[in-house]
Amino acid sequence: MSGPDYQHEIDLRQRGLWPVAGVDEVGRGPLAGPVCAAAVILDPENLPVGVNDSKVLSAKQRDAAFDQIMTRALAVGVAFVTAAEIDTLNIRQASLAAMARAVGALALTPAYALVDGRDRPPLSYPSSPIINGDSISLSIAAASIVAKVARDGMMRQLATLYPDYGFETNAGYAAKRHLAALDAIGPTPIHRFSFAPLSRRNADKA
Repeated sequence: MSGPDYQHEIDLRQRGLWPVAGVDEVGRGPLAGPVCAAAVILDPENLPVGVNDSKVLSAKQRDAAFDQIMTRALAVGVAFVTAAEIDTLNIRQASLAAMARAVGALALTPAYALVDGRDRPPLSYPSSPIINGDSISLSIAAASIVAKVARDGMMRQLATLYPDYGFETNAGYAAKRHLAALDAIGPTPIHRFSFAPLSRRNADKA
């Protein structure tokens, strides 16, 4: 199976829409920690190698691709939306907000954004949502890698504050050690209280 390519970006540039940003987010499913989004504007004359959907890369491959992206991209933006914001907004709106913030963090203003998923984030310029975009567009794949590496790094930092939950390895997902710590100790301020099983636990205690 072939990986993502740069054809969407070439087509947009030929239409006079340049620069083009790829946008993706990670962390919709965990019980703890933020959603992280990234926006990447690649240099068509200096494309990174080894870039693919972050989910199909090993940690070592992701780190190598991340270094390529950060060295060669024209601009990279990263943004986080906290667990408390997720509880307030809901996960879908929080993910869109994270993507909009990531685009806003770019050093260059894009003329167009290619966005992974079904929804358009609230941007002031045109964008196209692409389902499974991280396996189709090189720019979106690059954004998926940056977001994944950035969020994993954030969860490792949070693991030093909350060492009982295994965040350094489970990244806030519902792993056995994480659930056992929730049973034994309870949630932290970085948990998503609107997510099951946390919402069920609160209901059971009511």
